[in-house]
Amino acid sequence: MANPPRFDFSLRRRLLSPQTAISFVGLIAFVVFVVMRFDIDWRATWSVLRGADPGRFALAILVHYTTFVFRGARWSLLLANVARSHGEPARPPGMLHAGLLIHISWFANSVTWFRMGDAYRAYAYAEDTKTSFPRAAGTVLADRLVDVVVVVALMALGMGILYVGGQVRPPLVFILMAIGLLVAIVAGLSAMLFLRKWVTPRLPGRVRGAYERFHAGTMGSFGNMPLVLGLGVLGWLAEVGRLFCVMAALNVQAAPGLILFVPMANGLLSAVPLTPGGLGIVEAGISGLLRLQLAVPLALAVALADRVISYLSIVVTGGIAFAVRQVSIGKRRARESRLAGARATDAPTE
Repeated sequence: MANPPRFDFSLRRRLLSPQTAISFVGLIAFVVFVVMRFDIDWRATWSVLRGADPGRFALAILVHYTTFVFRGARWSLLLANVARSHGEPARPPGMLHAGLLIHISWFANSVTWFRMGDAYRAYAYAEDTKTSFPRAAGTVLADRLVDVVVVVALMALGMGILYVGGQVRPPLVFILMAIGLLVAIVAGLSAMLFLRKWVTPRLPGRVRGAYERFHAGTMGSFGNMPLVLGLGVLGWLAEVGRLFCVMAALNVQAAPGLILFVPMANGLLSAVPLTPGGLGIVEAGISGLLRLQLAVPLALAVALADRVISYLSIVVTGGIAFAVRQVSIGKRRARESRLAGARATDAPTE
C-alpha cells in the first residue's frame, strides 16, 4: 500500500493567509467599480427578486445539490477504473463520500485562487485512504477533462437548438473557447504520453515515481466511458435544472436552448481560475447571455439568484462540511496518538 502524502496541504492556513484577504478586498473593489460604472435599475431588479416563489427557489437548491451525487458517482467510478487497471480490488469511496469531498473542493475553489480545491480533493482522498496523492491527483485531472468534454457537447447542443429555433444567436466566442479547450486537452494528454516514454526515464527516482503514479491515475481513469460520460451529463443537467427552477421562481421565461447554453458557457468561464469561484466573471456571463433575450433587470435578477445557490450556498455548506471534517480528523489523530502511546507503554522492556 502506498504511503499517504507527507507534505503539508493546509487549506485552513491558505484561507486565513493575508494574501487571500488582500485578494478578496481587491476583487470586491473591482466588482463594486463595475456595478457603479454601469447604469443598472437596481430598484427593478430588487422588485423581481422580492417576488421570488420560495417553494420553487427551494426546489432549485435541491436540484443543484443533486449534482454532487452524480459527480461523486462518476469520480468513484474513475477511481475504480484506476484500481482495476493495476489489477487491484476495486474499492473506491462510496458515492456520498466522493460527493462530499467534491463539495468541499468546490468550497475551496470558491474562496481560494487557482482552483486549489482540486488539489485539496486529491489530498483529502489520499489522506483518508492512505494511498498515493499523485495517483489521486491524476483521477481528479481525468475528472476535470471529462467535465470539459461534457460541457462542450451540451453547449453545442444548446447552440444548435438556438440556431434552429432562430430566437437567439449566442456569441461564437464561447464555441471558440470550447474548441480551444478541447485542443488543449488533446495536446496535454499527448504531452503526458511523450513525457512517460521519453522524459520520465531520465528523471530522478523520486520524481519519476511520482510522475508515473500521476500518469497512471490519469490514463487509468478512462474506462467505462459511456457510464462516465452519462454521469457527467446528469451532473451538468442538474445545474441546468437549477437555472430553470430559479427562472421559474422569478417568473421569468427564456428559450430552452438558452437555459441549456448559459450554464455550459459559465462552466467554461469558471474553468479559467481568474477569480475564486469565478466571482464577478460568472455573474457577468450569466446576465450578459440572458440579456440576449431578457431585459437587464430580469437578467441581473436571475444571475444574482442563481449565484446565491451556486456560490454563496456552497461557501456556507462547504465551509461547514470542511470544518466538520477538520474536527473529525483532529479527533482521529488524537485517538491514534493515544493508542500509539499506550502501545509504547505496554511494550516489554529488555
